[in-house]
Amino acid sequence: MGMDMARKDLQRGYTRSRRYANHKSGRKYSQQSKEILPVVEDEAKAESAEIFYQKWKKVREDKEYLELKIRHKEIYSKR
Repeated sequence: MGMDMARKDLQRGYTRSRRYANHKSGRKYSQQSKEILPVVEDEAKAESAEIFYQKWKKVREDKEYLELKIRHKEIYSKR
């Protein structure tokens, strides 16, 4: 698996963890009224989200990843 796919999966893990940390059901909106449901923080899930975020941030700022990302854009953006 490439570094960009790993970054993408870490980002997805973070967003899903945050969703369930804020809303136990995973639903942000009420099905009946479409209003935003109140946030009820789950500490364990919030901690999970923080772990995903730190790892995502580490990959996002990796020197080799950034160099390869720039090189990829140079090659494939000109088409």
